[in-house]
Amino acid sequence: MIFENTKEFAQGLDLQDKLSKYRDEFIFPKVNGEKVIYFTGNSLGLQPKRTKAYIDEVMNDWAELAVEGHFYADKPWWDYQERFAEPLSKIVGALPSEVTVMNTLTVNLHLLMVSFYRPTKSRYKIICEEKAFPSDQYMFQSQVHFHGFKPEEAIVEIKRRDGEHNIRLEDILVKIEEVGEELALILIGGVNYYTGQVFDMKTITAAGHQVGAKVGWDLAHAAGNIKLELHDWNVDFAAWCSYKYMNSGPGNASGCFVHERHHNDSELPRFAGWWGHNKERRFKMEPVFDPVHGADGWQISNLPVLSLAPYLASVEMFDEIGMDALIEKRDKITSYLEFILHEIDKEVDSSFEIITPTNQSERGCQLSVLLHGEGRSLFDYLMKSGVITDWREPNVIRLAPVPLYCSFEDMYNFGQILKKGILK
Repeated sequence: MIFENTKEFAQGLDLQDKLSKYRDEFIFPKVNGEKVIYFTGNSLGLQPKRTKAYIDEVMNDWAELAVEGHFYADKPWWDYQERFAEPLSKIVGALPSEVTVMNTLTVNLHLLMVSFYRPTKSRYKIICEEKAFPSDQYMFQSQVHFHGFKPEEAIVEIKRRDGEHNIRLEDILVKIEEVGEELALILIGGVNYYTGQVFDMKTITAAGHQVGAKVGWDLAHAAGNIKLELHDWNVDFAAWCSYKYMNSGPGNASGCFVHERHHNDSELPRFAGWWGHNKERRFKMEPVFDPVHGADGWQISNLPVLSLAPYLASVEMFDEIGMDALIEKRDKITSYLEFILHEIDKEVDSSFEIITPTNQSERGCQLSVLLHGEGRSLFDYLMKSGVITDWREPNVIRLAPVPLYCSFEDMYNFGQILKKGILK
C-alpha cells in the first residue's frame, strides 16, 4: 500500500479497520482533556472496560459465598486457572495441557529453571542475549551462583557486531555450536525489549537441542504481540507476563508453557506445592506430592483469583479476535508509523534512526527510534502533549502501536506533535 501523511488518509484506514471497534473497549488516560496517544502497551497495556465486571464478579462471590466460592461461584475458584487453557494455547501456539497461569514472570522463570537448568561439572553454561532485560540478567547471575559457578564463566552473551543494533541469527548459531557440549541452557527474550527485534525461535531452539541443551524463552514482549508456535517449535519451556500486550493490569499474573514431552518425566525436578497436586485428591491433604498432569503440575500456591480475573477478561477478548487478525493490523499500523517517522524526518533538521529490524518477520509492533540531535526535552514535550511513550538512555524512544486500541489517526497526529516538538 502507498501511504499518505494526511489526516484524511489515516481516517480512511481507520474506517477500513476491522478491529477499530475494540478501541472503545479500553479506557484511555487524558492529557489536556483529550485521550492520549498511547505507545507504551509494551510496558503496561490499557485497561479494558470489561475488566471491572470480571473483578466485581469475584468480589461479589466472596461477599455472598465466602469460602464456598471455591466450589460454588459461577466460575469456581479452585479451578479458575483452567479457563485460560484454551484461549492461551491459541495465543502461544500450544496444546491446552501445556499452558498454565501462576505467580509472576521472573518467579516463574526461576521455578522453570529448577526443572530445566540442571548443570553438571562439564555442561553448565547458559546462552542469553546481550542487553537482556535486567531482571533476566539478575536471574542468570543468581542461578549460576546458586549452583556454585561463576557468572563470568557460566553466562555466555550473544553480542551485536560493532556498529549494528541487532543480533544476527548466524552469530547465535555459531555461538551455540562453539559452546557445544558445555551448553546446558539457552534462555533468550523472544522479542528484545530494547530494540524490538524478534528472534528466530524455531531455528535457535533446534540448534540448541542439536548440541544437547534445553531451550526456554522469556516471552514478556512476545505473548499477545507476535505469532508463536511453541509446541511445534519443540520449545522446552517459556514464560511471559500478562500486563503488556495482554492488558491484565500492573504486575499481574504470568503465563507458563511446558512442552508435553516433559509432562510424564518423573525424574524432572520441580519445586512442589499443593495447588500442583492431583486435583481430585488435593483436599485430602496427602503427604506425598502427586503432580497434576501437564503444565498445571508446576503450580505451587493457591491462585490469586482477584489477579486472574482481569487476565481472563483479556484472554477472552483475544479469543474473540484471534491472533491472525491482530497481526494483520499490527503489521499495517506499524508500517504506517514507520512511514510517518520517515516523512517527518524529511521536514526537520534532526534525524531518526529506527533500530528495530525493517523485516516484518523480525519485529512485532514496537519501533525503537534513535533521535539523533534530540534529547530528553523532546520526550518531555511529547508527554506533556499527550503522547505517552517510553524513553531509554541515551536518546531512544520506544513506540508500540498496539493494534487493539491504537488508531491510524493516532499515528498521523503523533507525527504532527513530534514535528512541532522538534521545530519549537
